[in-house]
Amino acid sequence: MEPGGRSGSKGSQEQFGRAYQAAREFASGPEGWLVLGGPSGSGKTHLAAAIVNERIKNGHPALYITVPDLLDHLRSSFNPDSEVPYDEFFDQVRNAPLLVLDDLGAQSGTAWAKEKLDQLLTSRFNSELPTVIVTITPVEKLDDRLRTRLTDPRLCQVYVLEEEQPTSEYSWGPEFELQKKMNFVNFKRRNNLSLEMQDNMDEAYRLAFDFAKNPEGWLVFMGETGCGKTHLAAAIVNYRYEAGKPALFMVVPEFLDHLRSAFSPDSKVSYDQLFESVKTAPLLVLDDFGEHSATPWVREKLYQLINYRYNGRLPTVITTRYSFDEILGEVDSAISSRLVDRNTSTPFNIMAPDFRGDRRADKKRLSSRGKTGRYR
Repeated sequence: MEPGGRSGSKGSQEQFGRAYQAAREFASGPEGWLVLGGPSGSGKTHLAAAIVNERIKNGHPALYITVPDLLDHLRSSFNPDSEVPYDEFFDQVRNAPLLVLDDLGAQSGTAWAKEKLDQLLTSRFNSELPTVIVTITPVEKLDDRLRTRLTDPRLCQVYVLEEEQPTSEYSWGPEFELQKKMNFVNFKRRNNLSLEMQDNMDEAYRLAFDFAKNPEGWLVFMGETGCGKTHLAAAIVNYRYEAGKPALFMVVPEFLDHLRSAFSPDSKVSYDQLFESVKTAPLLVLDDFGEHSATPWVREKLYQLINYRYNGRLPTVITTRYSFDEILGEVDSAISSRLVDRNTSTPFNIMAPDFRGDRRADKKRLSSRGKTGRYR
């Protein structure tokens, strides 16, 4: 294991140095649990992977897997055509001589996922099997049972590689109280969907989470209102903020209103300043694209914005109710050609219906139960 170059404050370098030394000692003789926390890009996954590589290089078995991938493999192992049956695969992970679990906190929050994860960690905790856990969620914000396992001083060493950094001028405005609470942890898997729709939602989640960890190119989420596309887009922004990285979330109609009002002499920010800050944002989310008016001025401003970011290959997330065919048929070709360019963009259609319909149905059932005075 060789330390990578580190930049940042003296404090963050010292934190990384302590974690690096602990990882080296763990790789030479794994005992107990090593828990690595910190924002994206702090080096925690690098250290965990280096431990696995060091063990394998010296002829010792080790297993590395992310928590979302683990749960996906467990689900697929129920399939009769699976090469490895569920019980066999779960035992391989549970009894691995050394297990590295990356991205703890990125998994869906279903009861099934929590149960499987608890079974796995409880078994390894009771058996005191060497385990490395990389968490994207601060340890103090984990479920009580999980936090108790990961912070038990008799078995665990916990290292936080870097404190959260300020996000400079990029932050949530007061109008985004709802979006501030949308993250990958509370993105609920909707079990009332068909298997095809559940797979589709899982893929949308993976695309968003991978983009949040390493924003490159464009991600275009299509789907009807309430399908979850705004939640995933906001989760990307919140993930970047937690990592101390800049990002900007804009609702397209509201952005255009702000842009118009910036022409007023009473505006606190000039038109040029506002437009430039959005055009050049290191990561930009454009929510509700297509809900704006289609005046020549609007088309011109949106083209300028999208063309600038397209030419600069600046990471961008766009959500829209348009389908792929509607983007090609109803959006100006100068814009649509950039939104669907496979060299830059990943267009993805979320198939799920409006989740608010689920809530209306739940309320209707509860109301019906209240009238009859009994549950069925």
